[in-house]
Order: sequence, then C-alpha cells, then structure tokens
Amino acid sequence: MLPVGGIIVGVIALLLGGYSAIKLSSVGKALAAHEEKLAKVDSLESQVSSTAATADKASRDLAALTRSTQDAFNQVGAELGNLRAGITKLEEAAKAPARSAKGGAPAVAGPDEYIIKAGDTFAKIARAQGTTIDAMQQVNPGVDSSKLRIGQKIKLPKK
Repeated sequence: MLPVGGIIVGVIALLLGGYSAIKLSSVGKALAAHEEKLAKVDSLESQVSSTAATADKASRDLAALTRSTQDAFNQVGAELGNLRAGITKLEEAAKAPARSAKGGAPAVAGPDEYIIKAGDTFAKIARAQGTTIDAMQQVNPGVDSSKLRIGQKIKLPKK
C-alpha cells in the first residue's frame, strides 16, 4: 500500500504543480498589463505636474498684472482729479470780473481799448464801435479773433 500511496501523493503534487504553473502564468500576464497601465499613469502624472506649474506661473503673472493695472488706474485717477481741479479754477476765473495786472481792481479800458466780455466777437465789437472787422484785425495783429478770452484787452481802431 505504501507504494500506491506514494504514487497518489506524487500525482496530486504533479497536478498541484501544473495548476500552480497555469495560475502563475495568468498572474504574470495580469502583472504585465498592470505595468503598462502604471506607465500610463506615471506619464499622466508628469503631464499634470507640468500643467500645474504652468497654471501657478500664469496665476502669479495675472496677480502681477492686476497690481500694475490697479497702480496705473490710481495714477490716472489722481491726474484726473488734478485736471478737474484745474478746470474748476479756470471756470471760476472765467466767471470772475477781469482784474488789472496790479492785482486788486478790475481791469479798466484805456482810450482806444476794449475789454472782452462773455459773448463778444470781433464782428459784434466792430458793429458796436462803428468800425469794420478788417480794421479791428489790423490794429490787433497778434490776436486770434476765434480765441478771445473774457477780460482780454484789445485795441480799437481810431475813428
């Protein structure tokens, strides 16, 4: 009986060894498939890493651009405020009566002079003074008749 028992144990061992070889082969194939997938995951991980670095750089660049744009707006706003104050001063000066060069008293026209008021033109002044526009322009060669200023003195032609 002992030899028959040894043969049975040997056959069982042989069957178990064959089964183990088959299972080991399928495990090897599965492991090879997983290694390919792992390589793809590693590739994707490196792409994600480089994309994240690019996104971080873009975020820093955007923050710097935002700061510089805000600084520029602040500077423009300050300059607009200065311009508005200057315009307000000019408007107030245009409304105020003309002053003499000495400072305190209103400007006074001398003989053969006229002080420009709001709405005055060479044509209007010439009609009121009984002269012509050409005569007005001849005695005021440096004056641009389209740019008259309130309080400006001009000469009148002699009658």
